[in-house]
Amino acid sequence: MRSRRIVLMLGVGALAAIVPALAHHSTTMYNMQNPVTVTGVVKRFEWANPHAHIFLEVTDESGKKVEWDIEMMSLNHLKGYGWSHSTVQPGDLVSCTGGAARSGLPAMLSSLIKLADGRVIKS
Repeated sequence: MRSRRIVLMLGVGALAAIVPALAHHSTTMYNMQNPVTVTGVVKRFEWANPHAHIFLEVTDESGKKVEWDIEMMSLNHLKGYGWSHSTVQPGDLVSCTGGAARSGLPAMLSSLIKLADGRVIKS
């Protein structure tokens, strides 16, 4: 009886630990089924956990400058794709393709980035 209770408590504890991790990695806030591409100038690049971010100044259709928050994968994934903390620099012109925020905010979860030197790299 005691061993069943221990197994049950361990199972509940494992489930409690897994659910927040799954929620964190959700992409439901982004429209990944209809990717868009934005092109602009890098304002800053945050090489930080849990996800790297590029803040990109994009000129919209009306000529207004809008700062986009380009969310990328974790640093471990990015390193595997060939990224480092110096892959992009402020002033670089880059194009980011990914799922735009469903909320309409200028944000996306990027899947590909065309760098200033012309290389296309997973993000």
